[in-house]
Amino acid sequence: MLKKTLLSLAIATTALSLAACNDTETVADPVEPEVTTTEEVVEPEVVVDPAVEVDPMAETMATQSIAEIAAGNENLTILTAALQAAGLDTMMMDAGTYTVFAPTDDAFAPVLEKLGVTKEELLANTDLLKKVLPYHVVPMVVKAADIPYGTDIETVNGATISISDANVITDAIGGTANITGTDIMATNGVVHTIDAVLMPE
Repeated sequence: MLKKTLLSLAIATTALSLAACNDTETVADPVEPEVTTTEEVVEPEVVVDPAVEVDPMAETMATQSIAEIAAGNENLTILTAALQAAGLDTMMMDAGTYTVFAPTDDAFAPVLEKLGVTKEELLANTDLLKKVLPYHVVPMVVKAADIPYGTDIETVNGATISISDANVITDAIGGTANITGTDIMATNGVVHTIDAVLMPE
């Protein structure tokens, strides 16, 4: 009798437990919120070598020819007049790749004194101008950073010049000129100003 009572009690307890399980609401697993990770894009830092001078003209698009640059420079009036007198100004306006070592007006003063002529007389001597002026032109673009120091550089008239690492040009007769301004960019080349007139043989 006792065994039947215990068995009945066990069955009843199990039935209640099952009923309780059926009545329990299903609980969903918690959903973790989506986390969006934003990675910061870091651009690489540009390091500029302090030993290298940055040419401010390098970023500027040239809009004038060599002849136009000379004509617009108040320190190159004699050179401009000499180019026009010799008929070489058109070459300096044509498309091409030239490097011009341009003597300033002050650079012509010793030449006038040495030859014993006036500026007008010099400009009238077109034969001399046609020999001397092309000697200041190299048929390629040579920016200041690309000057081949200590090497003979052939000019348009066939004669050569050489440039030391102190930016001093030596001409065919041993005369010298200092480069006083560099990298004036033109549509057809580049201009460097010098403080003396270069003389071929």
